[in-house]
Amino acid sequence: MEIKRSGSQPSGRGPDDWFTGTVRIDPLFTAPDPARVSGASVTFEPGARTAWHTHPLGQTLVVTFGRGWVQREGGPFEEIAPGDVVWFEPGERHWHGATATSAMTHIAIQERQDGEAVKWMEPVSDAGYQRG
Repeated sequence: MEIKRSGSQPSGRGPDDWFTGTVRIDPLFTAPDPARVSGASVTFEPGARTAWHTHPLGQTLVVTFGRGWVQREGGPFEEIAPGDVVWFEPGERHWHGATATSAMTHIAIQERQDGEAVKWMEPVSDAGYQRG
């Protein structure tokens, strides 16, 4: 058994190559091999969002605070709120983040395949982010 104490892992700023706007990542866990799951609490300030990306084994988001938007390639904007759980299928191209006026925090859970948990792509443009 291992207990990760609250506050024992440092928060980090979301890298500019992967995020637009102010994003804080608080690591929660990374299971040791042979398990491959990891999780983090991610907080997006209003207007902040991920770049387009995929996950080789999918991703689950559990919204814990605020209001956010998610979108899969070719799909509509979907608003998400506390208590909502979002599943992205393996390889599904998507992005997620806060709305333009509200911060949002979610717990992101994904698995590694061959050492990779995410494949980052281009940023979501300001025009693409505007709710249509």
